[in-house]
Amino acid sequence: MCGIAGIIWNSEEKQAGATIGRMTDAIAHRGPNAEGHWVEGPVALGHRRLSIIDLSTEANQPLWDATGRYAIVFNGEIYNFSAIREELSGYPFRTKGDTEVILAAFQRWGESCLHRFFGMFAFAIWDKQERQLFMARDRMGIKPFYYFHDGEKFLFGSEIRALLASGLVPKEIDPQGLQDYLSYQTVHAPRSLVQQVFQLRPGECATLKDGRLNIKTWWKLAPDEKREVAGDYETIKKEVRELLLRAVERRLVSDVPLGAFLSGGIDSSAVVALMSETAGRQVDTFSVVFEEPRFDESYYANLVAKRFNTRHHPMLLKATDFLDALPDALRAMDAPSGDGVNTYVVSKVTKEAGVTVALSGLGGDELFAGYSHFLYFLKLNRAGFFWRIPRWLRLGGAMAGGSLMKRHQKGRLLEIAGAAGPAIAEVYPAMRKLLSREEIRQVAGRSSDQYPDAVQFLLRQDAAIHQLPLLSQLSVADISTYTQNVLLKDTDQMSMAHALEVRVPFFDHALVEYVLQIPDSFKYPTYPKKLLVESLHPLLPDEVVFREKKGFDLPWKIWLKTDLRAFCEERLASLSARNILNEAFIADLWRQFLSGRNDNLWSRIWIFVVLEDWLRQNMD
Repeated sequence: MCGIAGIIWNSEEKQAGATIGRMTDAIAHRGPNAEGHWVEGPVALGHRRLSIIDLSTEANQPLWDATGRYAIVFNGEIYNFSAIREELSGYPFRTKGDTEVILAAFQRWGESCLHRFFGMFAFAIWDKQERQLFMARDRMGIKPFYYFHDGEKFLFGSEIRALLASGLVPKEIDPQGLQDYLSYQTVHAPRSLVQQVFQLRPGECATLKDGRLNIKTWWKLAPDEKREVAGDYETIKKEVRELLLRAVERRLVSDVPLGAFLSGGIDSSAVVALMSETAGRQVDTFSVVFEEPRFDESYYANLVAKRFNTRHHPMLLKATDFLDALPDALRAMDAPSGDGVNTYVVSKVTKEAGVTVALSGLGGDELFAGYSHFLYFLKLNRAGFFWRIPRWLRLGGAMAGGSLMKRHQKGRLLEIAGAAGPAIAEVYPAMRKLLSREEIRQVAGRSSDQYPDAVQFLLRQDAAIHQLPLLSQLSVADISTYTQNVLLKDTDQMSMAHALEVRVPFFDHALVEYVLQIPDSFKYPTYPKKLLVESLHPLLPDEVVFREKKGFDLPWKIWLKTDLRAFCEERLASLSARNILNEAFIADLWRQFLSGRNDNLWSRIWIFVVLEDWLRQNMD
């Protein structure tokens, strides 16, 4: 895991070397083990290294291939690099790591090498002979890739702050990105909150030559062609278990200490169970322990740790530890997010315990219908009579029925009731919104007629998505919007703030491709994540499977009114003074929150606080 950066000027007269150092300094936290630069006239590549595989200095980057034609900067891990290396037996390898394997594979197979990789990655390869840059991002979007292109110069980096540190990127807010953030507490790829700063989408690659950028999709979450899953339920369970076992096994490759997060929930317990089965050694597990019973899940984590004989490391945290870490957590945000503080604190204490790589259970809910809105989506699609009611009548009923609802719930209900039908692109975006379309119009002064990027993605993929079972349609929507743009983004920026690499077996692409094709009848969650649990039976204890889910349900709503009140009010006032948002709307939202009237979600206020904090650090 590392940080990458680069600059390519169109003109030979320009010098890139003066800037690349500032860019890599801005992402030094991502790679404390080594720093490297290569500069040749208008081209510069930069790298910050977190050493995971092949710890020798020979593996430092930028790394050149044996011919001296290609140079790479790479962030991530290729888990099957050893197998690919065997296919490249004629190549004169100088290192033992995965970076040189990417170079050799690209030299042999070109762009098609991407389809051979199991892993998480974002990389750029400079072709010195053709004066061309090739870039790629992994299938699931686990690793970030940002870029800026104005026709005269092209900059790229692992984080927005690397681009801003160059001094070459105008510090201007993207209005559409701002609306996206206020709607969904994040900005969806390909956009960012900074004008002209974009992201490669998951599963995209690109080439830059003679100042022209060409982007293409090399992998799709929802495939164009319909696939069928063969076999009965017993066959499917065996295949799910085998695919997940292989996914965990791939992610155990490391030359540094490796462990696993263990909350005591189904997903993290499944990962730990399979690690214990395949690791060939005692597994180190890490869990957070709270003194407050309403937060603490240590009973279940200890139960799993004992069952699989792990070397367990409970880490005691007080709820106030999250408050104390808040300033540092906000500084760690490369892109503003309504979430992420929890991940920052857990990553911090895990790194302090001596681990550099940790496996996570993130992704289990998305793949195996673990969220409550999976069943809600099924109900919407089975309520044929509802969608035959005229739209005006549906809206009237929603207005009446929503009169006693909380403000955010009423807005969501109205958008769903006014949809053209229960299709995923029609109803899903409303399920994840913090502010409704009307509220965005009020606070931003206008509401763009352009669909948000999240909705545009679903509309473009509509035909492919509708070939999938209904539960899988929602999985695609969740993964491609909330998961990739909130959860995975937060995991990357908050773990890398502590130089901790987090690996996510549930997002192994072979597992994802298979599970998305499984019929709803086999995946229907009659109890939490039934298919996953029964595929691993009898590994998971019943106490874990059927327990009440707690998670990190910290009292942010209370803190915003007490410990963090002055902090919030100062930033809300400062944000209002910028004249980019409606001051009266923000003030009214804050008053309602403090009074308890309509009981707004605390996150509806928090997104404004975080936005102002981020603007101070990055745009002023």
